[in-house]
Amino acid sequence: MKTKFYRIFTACLMGCALSVTMTSCSDEPDSDHFYTFTGEMMSDYLANRPQYSEFKTIVERAELMDLLATYGQYTCFLPSNDAINNYLHEKGLQSVDQLSDADCDTIARTHLVANMYSTFEMNQDRLITANMLGRYLATSQGVDADSNAVVYLEGTAHIIFEQTLPDGQVVHQNDSVENGIVQPIDMVIEKSNSYIADILRDNPKISIFYEGLQATGVREQILPVDDPNYDKNQPKYYYKSHTWKETAWVPSTRKYGFTCFVETDSLYEEKFKEYGISTANGNLRALYDLACKIYDPVYTEDVNAAGHSFENLTDSVNPLHRFMQYHVMTRYVPGTSDLTALVCKETKEAFGFDTKLINPIDWYHTLLPHTMLKVEQLTMNKDEKGQDCRGEDAAYVNRHFINRRYAAPEYTFRGSLVDNTVETEYVHDALNGHYFYVDDLVVFSYDVQNKVQNQRIRMDFSTVWPEVMTNDMRLKGNYTVDDDPSTPDDSTDPKNGKNYYFPEGYLDGVTINNNGYLVMRRPHCNFWSWQGDEWNLFGDYDMTFRIPPVPYSGDWQMRLGYCAIETRGVMQSYFDGVPQGIPVDMTKFLNTETYLGDRYVIDESLGDYKKKTDEEKAEEQKTLKNLGVYRDGRSMYHFSSGGSKYYFMGNERTHRKIVYQGYVDATKDHYVRFRVASDGKQGNNNEFMFDFWEMVPKSVYGVDGDGAMEDDL
Repeated sequence: MKTKFYRIFTACLMGCALSVTMTSCSDEPDSDHFYTFTGEMMSDYLANRPQYSEFKTIVERAELMDLLATYGQYTCFLPSNDAINNYLHEKGLQSVDQLSDADCDTIARTHLVANMYSTFEMNQDRLITANMLGRYLATSQGVDADSNAVVYLEGTAHIIFEQTLPDGQVVHQNDSVENGIVQPIDMVIEKSNSYIADILRDNPKISIFYEGLQATGVREQILPVDDPNYDKNQPKYYYKSHTWKETAWVPSTRKYGFTCFVETDSLYEEKFKEYGISTANGNLRALYDLACKIYDPVYTEDVNAAGHSFENLTDSVNPLHRFMQYHVMTRYVPGTSDLTALVCKETKEAFGFDTKLINPIDWYHTLLPHTMLKVEQLTMNKDEKGQDCRGEDAAYVNRHFINRRYAAPEYTFRGSLVDNTVETEYVHDALNGHYFYVDDLVVFSYDVQNKVQNQRIRMDFSTVWPEVMTNDMRLKGNYTVDDDPSTPDDSTDPKNGKNYYFPEGYLDGVTINNNGYLVMRRPHCNFWSWQGDEWNLFGDYDMTFRIPPVPYSGDWQMRLGYCAIETRGVMQSYFDGVPQGIPVDMTKFLNTETYLGDRYVIDESLGDYKKKTDEEKAEEQKTLKNLGVYRDGRSMYHFSSGGSKYYFMGNERTHRKIVYQGYVDATKDHYVRFRVASDGKQGNNNEFMFDFWEMVPKSVYGVDGDGAMEDDL
């Protein structure tokens, strides 16, 4: 049996190292990949093996044993008595009796995950579900002392391949019980309780970066952890969206989070030489000189300002201050797989992206005012560092680049590769943030501003507001299963995931007046919503939000992506307080007389659309553009639980509405307002749905001439 299982697991682990598919949050692992012990609950497993009596005591003191005796889906990373005793010895303790109840609660919850994971599924740089403390466990692949392929947790503890206990019982990785999987481990797992600033300080490999962070005062900007005034004890909100009667909860936390992209000292040394910068006056001065070379061409008006000098590093216009700020995203991202949308096992693609047409891309705010990072998922040869390959071969992996642009033959900018290494000696995950190494400078340079980011910027609304990702709400839940549409789920912890509503003040830059409710519905793969989730406004709403920043000043087009449905209402939009056109009626489809009527081809496979000539496509796009709308992108789709794709472009309900077209000053904040314009309580309480946001420069939308059109991706 061991030989057979070893072959299975080794093959699986090799697949994990090369594969990038991610598992749905509630799917059970394939039974071929774990052992089965029928009749035992997880609580029984602990009670029936004296070798784990110490952890059993810890779980009992944490008052979690009853939970492990109930039906559910759990993974227990189980340290033996020897592992517990080694941990206690390192802490200067003699027995578990010397641990406080709070210590026991922390240890137990660190090792328990409310989902089932075999080692086969631990194929990213972090476990897909947070543990019961709400922290993510870093995972990596390696071998143990006997050359068995194993999974490491937090770079230190590893899952034991197979072990014979003193009483003769044999335990294996992927041991199954009635309510989960047990993964025996060789040492106690610990998560850092430090702040992101402190773990950056403690890594000598990045001392230059930290020195810059501290000298500019940016270190002080990444200290917040949570909002002490946030009230999570607010009533549920019951609503109806289309035909679904649903419940929304307020988020359980309002944390602050930060993600840093960090160059190592050795990389800075290379860049100092490349840019001809001397280190004779110290590394901090050299870093300042490097920042001047990069940021002076971007902020030319500040070159002669007093705050520009080396003596004023904390000034907002100082180039080093800007350099350091741009390295920090204002959200918590625990692993590289979270930098872009969830990779679904049904399609083997990031949620809603046809990767044969387009690379998954997300855009994120940084601490540098009015700037964003572009993060792109690239399918590439595992031995290369920049080759663009979208093949199906297992030798290809998904990697992530910052500010990459491939527009051959006109322009190519490689960007910075994000390192997904899980280190043993240095911690990368903190209470309020995470950091990644990068292999090139992360900068908002002139080229990044004017060339790399001079493109259509498309953002799912779940990425527009950092709080959604920081508080672990993006793409959470079982997207393959719909809830009962006739009955709102009133349980404390709904099995398929939660919908959320956001009280006033929760989302930065957002105000909601007139008793309106802002709801984020959990993801459903079969909904006409890009990346599965959707946002709804209900009631007599009047919502204003600060839009994401554009990279440079000029003419831009702002578009709202949504799905029209008969049960929705009418909305008036404003840009910087000025009403924009006539109200948007969300009951009107593209095949109604409001738009194209029966000239619109409904074809979710896009077969008929592909048969059109470029001239025909361009003519239709111009007609729609004159009416203030566009079809959705050809790369966007939803899918069935079996993986069949249905493309948004061929659906009469899904389209993009032009909200504003005109000059946008990139140095200022801009606001869009959505105000209810329905007559009475139209549809489902004036339901207004918004799905994604686009900001499109004139270089993209301003095409003209015969056969010319904006690309339809």
